Amino acid sequence: MERELDVRGLRCPIPLVRARSLVGALAPGDVLLVRATDPEAPVDLGALAADRGLTCDAEPEPGGWRIALRR
Repeated sequence: MERELDVRGLRCPIPLVRARSLVGALAPGDVLLVRATDPEAPVDLGALAADRGLTCDAEPEPGGWRIALRR
């Protein structure tokens, strides 16, 4: 299942805090798609993924980032 978290316009640490609250509920194969404008989001969410044993794929998109966290 894919869930989307839209944190565009929010600054650090809000994207990280909101993503952290959702990744615990990801089942194997699930994806949390985060859309963010904070330039630190790929770094912060990459570290969160590493801590939780998830994969993290970050791609730039117009005006921000598309970050996929996969269990």
